[in-house]
Amino acid sequence: MRITGALFCGTLFGAGLAVSGMINPQKVLAFLDIAAIASNSWDPSLALVMLGGLVVAIPFFVWAKPRKNALLGGTITLPVKRKIDRPLVIGSLLFGVGWGLAGLCPGPAISALSQFQTKSLLFVAAMLIGMALQRIFQTLWVR
Repeated sequence: MRITGALFCGTLFGAGLAVSGMINPQKVLAFLDIAAIASNSWDPSLALVMLGGLVVAIPFFVWAKPRKNALLGGTITLPVKRKIDRPLVIGSLLFGVGWGLAGLCPGPAISALSQFQTKSLLFVAAMLIGMALQRIFQTLWVR
């Protein structure tokens, strides 16, 4: 049941990204190009998609916060770390630079794989390599 629930949620999320156009890097880059505000060609639709995501997600986080177990089993572990440290800042900068250069971030990139575009395939390959390198570096730094 947990796998079916996860598959349903992932499919719904991916479909939402596709319907909203967020798997189209040009649409995302049109949002990130704030200089286009002056020429009236800025696309604010990504902000509306983010707002819609928050409206849907916040009630579920409020519901989950006092609970220890999920509806379909397993424990609920919400993030508790609130400290802004160097790894958070560096990771945020890398995420932002990658998002700004490619017009993709991890969720939409995985959804965009369904379109079999070279850019999406390269992005996901680079993302997986980056994740592997992060694990390697983390184990070296933790020692």
